[in-house]
Amino acid sequence: MISRIQLHSDSPTFSRLVWGAYRVANDPERREIAHIARMVDTCLDAGITTIDHADIYGGYRVEALFGEMLASRPDLRNRIELVTKCGIALVSPARPDHHIKHYNSTPEHIRQSLENSLRNLKVDHIDLLLLHRPDPLLDAAEVAGVLETLVAEGKTRAVGVSNYTPSQFALLQSKLSIPLVANQIELSVSHTAPLHDGTLDDCQRLGVLPMAWSPLAGGRLFDPEKGNPRLVELLTDLSARYNAGGPAAVALAWLLRLPSKPLPIIGSTDPKRLQALTRAGEIELELQDWFRVLETATGRPVP
Repeated sequence: MISRIQLHSDSPTFSRLVWGAYRVANDPERREIAHIARMVDTCLDAGITTIDHADIYGGYRVEALFGEMLASRPDLRNRIELVTKCGIALVSPARPDHHIKHYNSTPEHIRQSLENSLRNLKVDHIDLLLLHRPDPLLDAAEVAGVLETLVAEGKTRAVGVSNYTPSQFALLQSKLSIPLVANQIELSVSHTAPLHDGTLDDCQRLGVLPMAWSPLAGGRLFDPEKGNPRLVELLTDLSARYNAGGPAAVALAWLLRLPSKPLPIIGSTDPKRLQALTRAGEIELELQDWFRVLETATGRPVP
């Protein structure tokens, strides 16, 4: 079973692995309500209780599909934590007034986005609202005001950000009377920049846990043309040694070993593959094996 952890002293408790619903609308078979329910049941059986959304996923369709599933299975709502994100404005048939991809971090848009998400998900609150991307036009004081109000109104239990640098995180936090409890960032054995750019250091300093999107590099990690064959070979060897059930589980275990305690977001819509990936929670990589993966991933030894 996957363990649970509190993102921050003032936040809800989440599962160490998170299921990302962003691919739900990609395949006609996978977006069937029965399939989505089966995915959630698979998650719960493995101890994954946290579900990650964003208003834009699936061309603004995923939240509504998930909401239909929740309406058909009301027993599930109290067994899961819901995360969603807002702030990116896509050019989409669902948003005919968007003529260029842009960001919108106005208080009015943040409030409207969350209220749309609540309607689509068919719930009266979510557990965590994230601002999806740093916005050069974000007014930190104004945004802090609306985030505090949404928490006070009970529409979200906590707030955070996604893809923020330490300085961007610090700016918004300086205007808030409540904590930002999460920073959802790109992090994987193929994208190790947050280990060195201060992002994970800042999470440790503040007691904020990062959420890791694309923890398997969006599938590129095991792509014969785009991947790193030496890294895949090493992960495969380690999988056999640790009885991990596959190299992908080892790649996730490598992330779980970080002291900042990231929460990898798994995007698979295949119940069997999702179940196999949960083996990551049982693997405790030895110190030198962890550094062997880092060296092979970056192509150089540590200094």
